[in-house]
Amino acid sequence: MNQAMSWPFIRLYLLALLYFSANAILNVIIPLQGKAWGASSTSIGLIMGAYMFTTMFFRPWAGRIIQKHGPVKVLRLILITNGIALVLYTITGFSGYLVARILQGVSTAFFSMSLQIGIIDALPEKERSQGISFYSLFTYIPGILGPLLALALWQSGGMSFFTITMITIAIITGMFGYSIKVERTGDLQTAPAEQGAGLLKSYVQLVRNPFLFQCSLLMLTASMVFGATTAFIPVYAISLPQGNAGIYLAIQASVVVIARYTLRKRIPSDAQWCSSLMMGMMLILAFAAGSISYSIHGGAVFLYAGAVLMGAAQAIIYPTLTTFLSFVLPQPDRNVLIGLFIAMADLGVSLGGAVMGPVADLTSYSWMYMFCAFLAGGMTLAAYDRRKWFRGGKQAESLRHPERIH
Repeated sequence: MNQAMSWPFIRLYLLALLYFSANAILNVIIPLQGKAWGASSTSIGLIMGAYMFTTMFFRPWAGRIIQKHGPVKVLRLILITNGIALVLYTITGFSGYLVARILQGVSTAFFSMSLQIGIIDALPEKERSQGISFYSLFTYIPGILGPLLALALWQSGGMSFFTITMITIAIITGMFGYSIKVERTGDLQTAPAEQGAGLLKSYVQLVRNPFLFQCSLLMLTASMVFGATTAFIPVYAISLPQGNAGIYLAIQASVVVIARYTLRKRIPSDAQWCSSLMMGMMLILAFAAGSISYSIHGGAVFLYAGAVLMGAAQAIIYPTLTTFLSFVLPQPDRNVLIGLFIAMADLGVSLGGAVMGPVADLTSYSWMYMFCAFLAGGMTLAAYDRRKWFRGGKQAESLRHPERIH
């Protein structure tokens, strides 16, 4: 049980793969089905965005409930809820998709927290980062083949195969997850709740803490671009000669998986703020969105080039910012504040559908992606910071350990 690649943990990673395989299919089916039913881009964006918005809203409560009842009990209940959501997609219309997305959002908030807390609980300190890294990789693997399978299901001409697929995933995931057990190693020390900041006080830190503010702003903006890509690529690709949403999403997910694995040791792991790296990543993200936008004129080669660039940015931005925050945030409240940072990433994905949908309705998908490019490019200014605290100075030390200020 003490090795991140032992069989009990491989089962957890496989469970994550099964769970997120349904979403990899739904990310393609929902926009296509919505367009077929005559839904506007705004409506499609709201349906797609409801998932991550709900996840963001319930994530703070998930940690508390899991701490009280344990990850395994919560996990089993959530797998039932997720199964109900998947079945809803097969028996309802587009309005029913909203209910299903909300149920999925609640399930994902608790599912991801249950598995990650279970992994952290069960692994010794030296193995925890590796366990979380493998968990993250397995959540992205379904994005490689899932979109291609979704397009095959859609092009089959009927929804019967989609129904069979969703019900099969729900049953297999539930049966596989119900048998999982996670034991504690006994070395995890959990600080009492009263030692950390209250939830309201933590939200204030989003503005007052310069580290959290800057990282959250960058993550929120980047996630909006990621969210707009996921929500509208299936519809946008139809208008492109030789454009294929399944190939695009498979390329993007493959780049994320490969980059996160091969570059995992090169991501900065200290309290130093690397302006050049983050400015470069935001520029890559801007070029990715710009390339997708230009593909309406330049052809599918620009679409797939955008997939490579988008995957590279997605692979680096999140772990880099998360690692930096793990060093510079105040120790008593670190987990709560990192949870808020993750919630900002969820919110960004949600806004990518909810905000960019109306933009696409008012202009076009091409102009919407160009707007995303301008948005990401503007964030290079936010990524540039030469202040002393982002170089590990005394002010950073005082913010990390406020109890040392006399």
